[in-house]
Amino acid sequence: MTSRKKILSLPKALAARRKAAGAGKKTVFTNGCFDIIHAGHVALLERARSLGDVLIIGLNSDASVRRLKGPSRPLNGLADRARVLAALAAVDMVVPFTQDTPHELLKVLRPDILVKGADYSHEKIVGREFAGRTVRVSLVKGRSTTGLINKISPKK
Repeated sequence: MTSRKKILSLPKALAARRKAAGAGKKTVFTNGCFDIIHAGHVALLERARSLGDVLIIGLNSDASVRRLKGPSRPLNGLADRARVLAALAAVDMVVPFTQDTPHELLKVLRPDILVKGADYSHEKIVGREFAGRTVRVSLVKGRSTTGLINKISPKK
């Protein structure tokens, strides 16, 4: 399967999610901007995938990233970010969304497990009411997109 075939609309992702559930497979969901993929992202995605059989990534649109991270972001456009994520072995589906949170995706997809980084308190995890359970994953210390951006272009 090519990486492009893993990038799905919400209706197609829902159909795939239902098919997986019908086969007794456990679906895991996580989301983010994934502007510059780094070792911290890979660790989170591999841990998320290890919790189930199918991993769905909700990916913020470019406009959403700008609203959340500022006018200079994203550095990589949606198509590029989606393609890189989809090429990772841990990832089964990438579903872009335009809202600032994945609330609507989660309301529709209702994953068995919702995964977020441990920097989110349980109460702050959007859409947790739509998942069977929520898992917070430890972050890799010193690995962040903002850290990489600052390393490449230090502020003067």
